[in-house]
Amino acid sequence: SWLEGPAQATRGDDDYPGRRLGLPQHGPGSSARFGRRLVALFIDWALCMLVSAGFFDGNSWATLGIFAIENAVLVAAAGCTAGQCVMGMRVLSLAGRPATVLQALGRAVLLSLALPALIWDRDQRGLHDRFMGTVLMRTR
Repeated sequence: SWLEGPAQATRGDDDYPGRRLGLPQHGPGSSARFGRRLVALFIDWALCMLVSAGFFDGNSWATLGIFAIENAVLVAAAGCTAGQCVMGMRVLSLAGRPATVLQALGRAVLLSLALPALIWDRDQRGLHDRFMGTVLMRTR
């Protein structure tokens, strides 16, 4: 990825998402992969749409706002959104500690913009995670 700086000669067989962060290749503690992330996103968005339909007549801006609030509050308080929890994932700082309130808020704002989440690096971290110094990893 262009985010990694100068190109490596070749990507070896021992290279995998999360290796540069010191994460294992598979299992708990490894970098969460695209499939889990996508299912978690659908779960979170569906829940936000239900709340928006109940309180705001399904307004799309209200849904986006609820999504941002859900992300900021739940990641700061519990380390994961409802969808991430169901899919066995957790947001941590690169130091291995729970994400701070500022990291959770920054991630939520950047996720709401969508584009940062669509640009990934070799460790499968979106710009929202890179900018905030966080990683979404598997818990099971």
